Amino acid sequence: MMDELLKSELARIRDEDQRQNRRIELLEGMTKVIQELVISIHGLAKDMEQMLQEQRDQGKRLDNQSKRLDALEKEPGNTYKDIKKTAITAIVSAFAGSLATGLIFILSQSIL
Repeated sequence: MMDELLKSELARIRDEDQRQNRRIELLEGMTKVIQELVISIHGLAKDMEQMLQEQRDQGKRLDNQSKRLDALEKEPGNTYKDIKKTAITAIVSAFAGSLATGLIFILSQSIL
């Protein structure tokens, strides 16, 4: 009788261990995706900073050349659009990741 109780408890613990391991693997994958997104956004911010500095430098050299200056003045608008697209993508990705995490959590709870 005692051996059967110990065996059933050991089996329950092993099952729980496997479920937890599966959940951890899923979360690790999602964490990696989020980390890659953060690195991507950081790189974009660095590129934007360099582009802004370049625009400032060019603006100083091209004060007398209005055609080139006009082209540079349009660049921040395009950059803003790119930033806006990236921010929307990041928000949607984060929302989708959260939704997937929630769904996985709900599914893992139903497995229990």
